[in-house]
Amino acid sequence: MDASPLTRQNRPGSFQPKVHLLYEQLFEAHDDAEPDFDDGFWREFFLLRPDKANLRRRLEHTSVDDLLQIQGTTQQLFRQAVARINSGNGGADESALDTLTVFLNIVLAKRYTNPSSEVIALLAGLDQVDTCFLHFVDAIESVIRLGSSAEIRQKAVEVAIALTAGAYQTSLVSYFTHRDLFPSLMTYIQNIDDPQHGLRPILLLGLLANYNKFELRNPYRSRFEDFVNNAAIQKIILGIGSVCSRSRDLYVAIQEDIEEGWTLSNTLKYIGLGVLAPSRSSTPTRNAPGIDDSKELFSTLPESDACILIPIYDFTNANKLFANTFITHPVDTPKNETPFSAFLSLTSYILHHAYRSPRSTLYGHLNLITIRILLEDQSLCTKIFSPDSSIAVRLCRQRPPFLPKTSTSRPLAATLFDIAIDTITHNLRRRLSVPLYIATLNIIHRLLSYLLMTRTRFPYHWPLLWQTLLSLLRFLTTYADSIRHDPDLPALIDSFLAVLSLAVCSGDVFLPDNEVYDDLFYKIVENGYLLPRFKSAFSHLSRPSTVTPTTMDPHASASPTTLIDILTIVSDHFTLLLEEEKGKSSTFSSGTKNLSPKEVSRVIRKGYESLRVPETEGLERWVRWREVDEKGLVKKAGRQAVEDARRLVGS
Repeated sequence: MDASPLTRQNRPGSFQPKVHLLYEQLFEAHDDAEPDFDDGFWREFFLLRPDKANLRRRLEHTSVDDLLQIQGTTQQLFRQAVARINSGNGGADESALDTLTVFLNIVLAKRYTNPSSEVIALLAGLDQVDTCFLHFVDAIESVIRLGSSAEIRQKAVEVAIALTAGAYQTSLVSYFTHRDLFPSLMTYIQNIDDPQHGLRPILLLGLLANYNKFELRNPYRSRFEDFVNNAAIQKIILGIGSVCSRSRDLYVAIQEDIEEGWTLSNTLKYIGLGVLAPSRSSTPTRNAPGIDDSKELFSTLPESDACILIPIYDFTNANKLFANTFITHPVDTPKNETPFSAFLSLTSYILHHAYRSPRSTLYGHLNLITIRILLEDQSLCTKIFSPDSSIAVRLCRQRPPFLPKTSTSRPLAATLFDIAIDTITHNLRRRLSVPLYIATLNIIHRLLSYLLMTRTRFPYHWPLLWQTLLSLLRFLTTYADSIRHDPDLPALIDSFLAVLSLAVCSGDVFLPDNEVYDDLFYKIVENGYLLPRFKSAFSHLSRPSTVTPTTMDPHASASPTTLIDILTIVSDHFTLLLEEEKGKSSTFSSGTKNLSPKEVSRVIRKGYESLRVPETEGLERWVRWREVDEKGLVKKAGRQAVEDARRLVGS
């Protein structure tokens, strides 16, 4: 029998997906002219499901020079992808969107010598850029508005974010300002069923509203100001609340900070029989990571979805209806937290750990500015203090000293005081973030100013606030040399002294009872020895009282020396009275007698009658937030949000 003409081929060790072969053809370098891929290639390319991980690796390992050598190919890829998106052909359009998201996210993140011209060369070519990008924007807008499914619309938004974030320093983003995406994005947001899906369209609006906002007229900023669609605003706020809750929960996943209920171990330790408690190995721990691991994990938070804090700030700053709805939006179910309580909770966790990274500090500072804007609106501030606004907010208690545990709902203002106290307490470092402390003190100042102007007596754990402020006094005095050359130091000292002096001079108007006011004066007396040192350390900041206040320095009309002198007069006055009372007591016993709390309170209360301090007007005044005065901070926050947005769509 003749041998068969067929020969047995060895089975390959592994099969390579067809799309990988197409990637190789597409991105390989060519010594001669670049190939012009035919319609058949592109039809097959976009009918196959993209392997995003493989495409990402190939692009990450391709240098800028190599990409520029095949710019004809990258231009073809961009044009063909846009054509498939425009076609609305099921499958091919989704593949094109996925491919473009990865392509833009990786390619635009690379470092270019001339970013604008080289990016244009890679995507369109200088002679075709207008036509190409007008088609691109048309295609994206059409899918966002009329896409066949929520998933397709979400993918179109991700492509827009990838382009916007990647090309933020180029003129390409301007094409999104020529074609207004605001109506389509708002329609999309209104139709979202799951609030978590609202992150990306809200984020895109925030990025576009911040693009060159200080250099050019930005139409998206105008849209933010004029927008009055309450249904859409509520959907945006629900999306914000969902993202904030999820971001906060990432901190809790590292370290649970809700007190555990009753256990045998806790009870035995409480009554002094801890030796009989079960060993640690026999009881499960709620805090899985070790201390060092926790520090590293906390330093990476908040995650990339914190970039939504930029549109929160922008909406709050531009739109009063949004701000009002944000504060007052109710819970869907009794077990859920309101969107604003989720925002405050996330803010608490970010600021509790702000010192761990410049990024955390920046986002925490941005949220404090958002809160400040709310407090500077009289009607909103009234709601923040109203008992009708009472809600429970989960505050961070992951490191001692802990905030007092409160299980009941409280007015929002009480939560804001707590967040400010916790921020001051847990971020005291030699390399102090002076702007963060100015922003925190501004929150306290506006809260106290409201109470004074409305003559509202507000229940709160005030002794903790006095203790925190005087701890800051000790810190500033001890480490004055470390911050002496900080350009924002005058504003920090002014803000601090204005808050403390306002409480001392006017606390009787808004504090709920005499005991709290007495406690403030006693704490001033206890720390009176620091005041001369503080005055000496910062005497170089003295200035005439005619200096015009600014946003960062709203209390410039009162010299630091004047305010320190007020505190010194108070301290000296009551110190003398207390020493006299001790002397009277010692005549009836051997040695000097310590006064009881009741005796101290009686002496201080009697001493009010003879206390004389210089009049200082305007301590309750503040300068309204103006974005232009702090455009450096806003631009920095915008750049961080852009970088996080790029990571978000690339993850």
